[in-house]
Amino acid sequence: MNWRRKDLLDLEVLSADEIRLVLDTAVSMKEVLARPVKKLPTLRGKAVSTLFYEPSTRTRLSFETAAKILGADTASLAVAQSSVSKGESLLDTAKTLAAMQVDLVVIRHASAGAPHFLAENLSLSVINAGDGQHAHPTQALLDIFSMREKWGDVAGRKILVVGDILHSRVARSNAVGLSKLGAEVVLVGPPTLLPPEMDYLGVRLAYDFDRELKGADAVMMLRLQLERQRSGLFPSLREYNRLYGLTQERLARLGPDGVVLHPGPINRGVEIMSAAADDARSLIETQVTNGVAVRMALIYLLIGGGTADVVA
Repeated sequence: MNWRRKDLLDLEVLSADEIRLVLDTAVSMKEVLARPVKKLPTLRGKAVSTLFYEPSTRTRLSFETAAKILGADTASLAVAQSSVSKGESLLDTAKTLAAMQVDLVVIRHASAGAPHFLAENLSLSVINAGDGQHAHPTQALLDIFSMREKWGDVAGRKILVVGDILHSRVARSNAVGLSKLGAEVVLVGPPTLLPPEMDYLGVRLAYDFDRELKGADAVMMLRLQLERQRSGLFPSLREYNRLYGLTQERLARLGPDGVVLHPGPINRGVEIMSAAADDARSLIETQVTNGVAVRMALIYLLIGGGTADVVA
């Protein structure tokens, strides 16, 4: 199939076949990353800009690296040093980029819906790199890609997403994407960070991490936002680690080909112990590499032709 969408804003609007198209294209892109010379002429003459209103290291660098490997020109707008700090609106900033003939903008914003607003008002392509607590579709795609690479398919696999579900755009996007591909998704966390209304995502909710570990194929640990502890959402970091931290003992209960994921950055000793993060079953470093491949695939599909055939 061919890609026919202008933007990537949320996995909710994608079909299972569209998700598979992105993942299949990423396979070819990862082959490019293994070459001695990591450079393609595919998007020569195209321009990609990153527009990050929130701090980011992995995601922003991943997108910029992906665009450069594909041959596109790249520009990164430092919001703190831009006209935004003088009160310029999001739309005016984006219109400036459009006037500069940018073909695609990658945006991260603290307000849910900001990427959708841009996509509706601009003819250029938009990728959502995280909007508020709503969605982070490219992180979910690279997570799914990493698991599929390990197993061949995620259908029928039991995948735990553990931690601060309430405030996690990563959890929401993974729940949607994995469910569409036939995985069993269980969201695990304390009741204060996993309220019953989260079942709108259509997946199972659980509060007992140890019970759910039996038969699990993957455990995705979420970064605990330490400011939540000061808000009184759980008694202490020690208590949180005791009930929901991934230790070596808990890691041993995973299935025979079980894997560990984390979107980063990691709070070692809080949601995950160092021994578990560095274990042979950990895909954390692999996720970073796969993030470049998946984002290459998306940039290519959006502004490079819309097919899975990569130009060598």
